[in-house]
Amino acid sequence: MTGVSKAPRRAEGRRSLRADGLGLLFCAVMAFPVYWMVLTAIRPAAEIRSNPPRFWTSEPTLEHVRRAMASETFWSSVRASVLVGTGTVVVSLLIGVLAAYAVARFSFAGRRAFVLVILSVQMIPLAGLIIPLYLLLSDAGLTDSLTGVILTYLVFMLPFTVWLLRGFVAGIPIELEEAAMVDGCTRAGAFRRVTLPLLAPGLVATSIYSLVQAWNEYVLAYVLLSSNDKQTVSIWLVSFQTSFGTDYGALMAGATLTALPVVVFFMIVQRRVAAGLAAGAVKG
Repeated sequence: MTGVSKAPRRAEGRRSLRADGLGLLFCAVMAFPVYWMVLTAIRPAAEIRSNPPRFWTSEPTLEHVRRAMASETFWSSVRASVLVGTGTVVVSLLIGVLAAYAVARFSFAGRRAFVLVILSVQMIPLAGLIIPLYLLLSDAGLTDSLTGVILTYLVFMLPFTVWLLRGFVAGIPIELEEAAMVDGCTRAGAFRRVTLPLLAPGLVATSIYSLVQAWNEYVLAYVLLSSNDKQTVSIWLVSFQTSFGTDYGALMAGATLTALPVVVFFMIVQRRVAAGLAAGAVKG
């Protein structure tokens, strides 16, 4: 009996090891481009085009990073990206959380159609909307304006924000709000004191998505912004590609600097995601 019982355990252990190995291999494949980007940013210029390629450097240098940060439009591009990213996240959350609450809590004519429209907007290709959006913003005098870029990004961020937060609101028992209103809170007070704190995981997840999309978006920013002092970091990276060739060291250093704010933001809020999920584990 002991030998029979050990066989399934061994087979299960082998399957677990294979699954772990495949998971580690997948993670390594996904992480390798990031590793190569950082490695290229800190290796000497002579090693960048070495053949065969070297997977480590014995002489790390910050020359490429200093050269990238010393470019004329670096800090103005960072400022523009911060303004666009922050504005997109804040406005999308302010509007999205109210719209999601209305869709999840109130019954009104056309609610299902509204949700379907929200999902349908996500299927519209971006390339098909560039010209209409440019003409619309041109008529409103918002081309070459960070405000115009933020409003354009909201067209694509708000549907996902509303759809995602709607699921979080629907998962919060309505009895909690009713209990708060019995204790004297208004509906707005119950939303602020009860529902909003429990929405922390959804708010953080949505803010991460909105920030990543706004920070990395290139096509719309390239079309709508023409002034050098208003261009975002995604456009700034293209400056390292000239008719004389590509400065791979500075380009990879710039890409690493561009990715850092999003990574830092995620590291700051990831604990809040876990804490919010634990706080939201209530029994209805």
